[in-house]
Amino acid sequence: REEKQLELTLEALISQVADLKNSLASFIYKLENEYDRLTWPSVLDSFALLSGQLNTLNKVLKHEKTPLLRNQVIIPLVLSPDRDEEIMRQTEGRVPVFSHEVVPDHLRTKPDPEVEEQEKQLITDAARISPDVAQKQIQSLNKMCSNLLEKISKEERESESGGLRQNKQTFNPADTNALVAAVAFGKGLSNRRPPGSGGSVQSSQPGAGAIIAGASGMQQVPMSGAPAQQQPMLAGVQMAQAGQPGKMPSGIKTNIKSASMHPYQR
Repeated sequence: REEKQLELTLEALISQVADLKNSLASFIYKLENEYDRLTWPSVLDSFALLSGQLNTLNKVLKHEKTPLLRNQVIIPLVLSPDRDEEIMRQTEGRVPVFSHEVVPDHLRTKPDPEVEEQEKQLITDAARISPDVAQKQIQSLNKMCSNLLEKISKEERESESGGLRQNKQTFNPADTNALVAAVAFGKGLSNRRPPGSGGSVQSSQPGAGAIIAGASGMQQVPMSGAPAQQQPMLAGVQMAQAGQPGKMPSGIKTNIKSASMHPYQR
């Protein structure tokens, strides 16, 4: 009865392991050959399938009717350096011979001595930590992971917003071309001068200010070759002479005399 139960358990384990191996081979094939068409939902489906198969395998091993496999001893009856076709078929070409070189690796029930020693050291270090200290370390690690995730999310948002700002056009090409044409060639500009553009010009001489103020309502006559500060004053003089021929007011004479001593005139 025990032998029959062991045989059924081994058949169930072989079937579960074969399904798990096929799923792993299919997932690895997708990663290596279909990575350009692979989507994240498909990857999640593959992981879910593998996780379900592993859980099923663990349930078979932990079942109450499953005999303790650790109590079973496997002893190689025949060792040969020659090629064995049956072993090749059962192992799908991975083990060509069953010799004294490969038996310790394939029939090993414990890890390598170095790995076993490291595992014991990790278990010892973990046992030294009290539950309170372990909980604090867990909280600290979770906090660090949360801060790192926040920084990564912030960087992603900033990069996305920066890309949108770079792609967004912030000017109108038509307005830019019209502005360049107006500045370079005067295209679209009007020849009309705005009102008040020919306003009075301030003078540094006190007497000239009175003449300019008195002649602000008169028509200004431009004189070629004369400075701009003298044009309003001389225009006022000409109008005064036109109103009173042969006479020149004393105030105008004084202002002309004082204006002739302008420091900017030579």
